[in-house]
Amino acid sequence: MTSVEGSSRLAQSLLSSVGASWMRAPYPALVVDAAGAVVGSNEEASRLFPEAVRGTPLEAAAPHWLVQAHRRVAADARSSAAPVHGWHGDSSLEAHPTPGPDGEVVWWLIDDTDRRLAETALRSEQERTAFLAEASSRLLASLNPERCMEVAVELAAESFADAAVLVAPSTGRRHPLATSSGGGRSTRRSARIDPEMVPGLAEALQGFPPVPSRWIDPAALPDWAFPEGFAGPVGSVVVTPLPGHGVPAGALILLRRSDHAAFDASEEIFARVFAARAGAALSAARLYQEQSGVTATLMAELLPPTLTQVHGVEFAGGYRASQDTERVGGDFYDVHPGADAGQQTLAVLGDVSGKGLDAAVLTGKIRNTLQALLPLADDHQNLLRLLNGALLNSHHTRFATLVLASVRRRGGLTALRLTCAGHPAPLIVRHDGTVEEAATVGTLIGALPETRSTTAEAALRPGETCLLFTDGVTEARGGPLGDTMFGDERLRTALGECAGMPAEAVVERIQMLVAEWLDGNRHDDIAVMAITAPRTAHLTAVNGHTPGRYTS
Repeated sequence: MTSVEGSSRLAQSLLSSVGASWMRAPYPALVVDAAGAVVGSNEEASRLFPEAVRGTPLEAAAPHWLVQAHRRVAADARSSAAPVHGWHGDSSLEAHPTPGPDGEVVWWLIDDTDRRLAETALRSEQERTAFLAEASSRLLASLNPERCMEVAVELAAESFADAAVLVAPSTGRRHPLATSSGGGRSTRRSARIDPEMVPGLAEALQGFPPVPSRWIDPAALPDWAFPEGFAGPVGSVVVTPLPGHGVPAGALILLRRSDHAAFDASEEIFARVFAARAGAALSAARLYQEQSGVTATLMAELLPPTLTQVHGVEFAGGYRASQDTERVGGDFYDVHPGADAGQQTLAVLGDVSGKGLDAAVLTGKIRNTLQALLPLADDHQNLLRLLNGALLNSHHTRFATLVLASVRRRGGLTALRLTCAGHPAPLIVRHDGTVEEAATVGTLIGALPETRSTTAEAALRPGETCLLFTDGVTEARGGPLGDTMFGDERLRTALGECAGMPAEAVVERIQMLVAEWLDGNRHDDIAVMAITAPRTAHLTAVNGHTPGRYTS
């Protein structure tokens, strides 16, 4: 008797010991001897492997992966008895071996197709979820609409399409386009296109749901719908809208070559989900761009102007908002030149209660009102009365303090008329370093029905300066312990050291000293304006502590 015949008899003995009940087991079972021949199969296995009859080689009846697994188990049962997995037709099978003592093996087969498909679907959804998370991060990384368009088509072309075209809403007669092919870098351009030439595009640009991809004939696409460098005939097309904030953000055209599988229903749904993310990011970028433009326009009106010499008098100003992240606040200054050298120039420096943009809005209103009241600039009390009435009649509940300075050259002197309205009085530094305070006081603006103020007159000789400042200077807290105010005396001392300096140098010196005193501490808005009667001589030396020497 040969070894094969002996093995078959042993396998038959194994079948006999199992009993006839295994024939009706709910799982397919095959008994294969050590030589690889089928000894027997139950009813389920016979339906699964019709050719698996007694004596048939396993390789003629079962898939290759099962044949290979049987050889390993038959050769070494102790190290190879783990379950194996493979496909048979459309079915996923998990094969569990039960080795016998002489190499025969009973293979129990479990159909786990549904589980495998569920795991595959779960992995696919996990990958798509991870992609959408990454896509959202990349799309929202830039609030530039053009860059957002580029990122959208690059993501689509490198992940689930061979090429992508983003069509933005028209600007005039042209549509901005962004294209990408094969996951390469995107390109942008604008073109005059007819959306009706692409089925569903006109509707998508209006925000209507997309048409199924099977309704779109790829051969009918116009040339502009193909990215530059796109190779191969198109086999499948998806057109989906890009939903925006209230209005559509555009439409996305996805292309696949004919040698790739066409878009299926789940991929079309996924494309719509991605398009929703891209549309939201693109809409946010456009909204930010629009608001930035509006903000820049308004900011140009709210920011303090750049001051220069007017009719032979030097004007310089410096401003620092209470927060380093803000550009505007409640302090302001303006200079309104007279029509000619014989007319007075009106300089204004003020402080609105509060900080930030709310205070800046009222600042803008005060500046515009003062601009309208310039014909009355000769009469400071009347100007302040009218300004006070305008603020009381507004919806604002804030008040303001300010100082007016009318400036006019008279011969070799610069004549000043100074009026305070609840504001710190201006300081005048003489050519010898003496500092004087202007004798002007008054009530604040926008709080009381009537205003009262007194006007002081002063004259500046060449090299002398009048300093207008807000309380953010004197109330700046810093020093060794960080809680001491800069104070009036420290400001007077600093100003005395600026005798003979040009207006711009005075402002820079005061700002530098206050900043050093603050040393990063929180502070109020700070505004400084210097009005200087310039010298006709030339500066020869300044050591930073004493007035410079001038020569004619």
